[in-house]
Amino acid sequence: MNRWITTLFAVITFAFPLQGSAMSFEEQLLHTDFSPVSRFTDLKGQISPELLKMAMSGYRTLKEQGKVVRDGILTIIDFNKPSFSDRLFVIDVNNGHILYAGLVAHGSGSGEVFAENFSNNPGSHRSSLGFYTTGDTYDGKHGYSLRLFGMEPGINDKAESRSIVIHGADYVSHDYVRIHGRIGRSQGCPAVSFDNFQEIIDLIKGGSCLFIYHGDRSYAFKSSIINPGLARMPSGIDPFS
Repeated sequence: MNRWITTLFAVITFAFPLQGSAMSFEEQLLHTDFSPVSRFTDLKGQISPELLKMAMSGYRTLKEQGKVVRDGILTIIDFNKPSFSDRLFVIDVNNGHILYAGLVAHGSGSGEVFAENFSNNPGSHRSSLGFYTTGDTYDGKHGYSLRLFGMEPGINDKAESRSIVIHGADYVSHDYVRIHGRIGRSQGCPAVSFDNFQEIIDLIKGGSCLFIYHGDRSYAFKSSIINPGLARMPSGIDPFS
């Protein structure tokens, strides 16, 4: 796995060469020798350099394709973390600062404390991995909510038909964790705390990039966004072997 991650990021860096001595935060994240936590201290202990590089590569791909229309905002959900810890991070891409960090739910079909199983299928009540763009807001059965559009065919492109949205939920709170040892679970939506869900939605709405991550190598193999070269590989070749 480590060998594959190293190779993946080498391909990403080759695909997006750096120019000049003065690199932006976005460029530095794509540089294989750069550790973002060494310079931006609020990232330390929150998001791994490997996850940041993967998220930024997809963000940049979608931006170049014109699918990210709200530049400078990147949301990462790290489902490697347990549900009782902060695992939703909104990042200022231009300056490398975390604008928000907090709890977020996974689907009831994905697991208990940890999200371990993922699906794109309606009725699965599982979370879907991969890259999304945020849409508009609306008032639905959960109140003020944010539409999400899955960008990855076969991975999360049924998000809209599954009504996968960001909304507030009373089971996403530290009080709930104190009683149950974890937050509650959704029907597949990345639900956030009722305490500040409106602020979160307004921060990322309108065409920003969202990346839901888990250390599941089958996702990395299927995704043509984090590594477009994988989409051109002959079938039957497993880069993890």
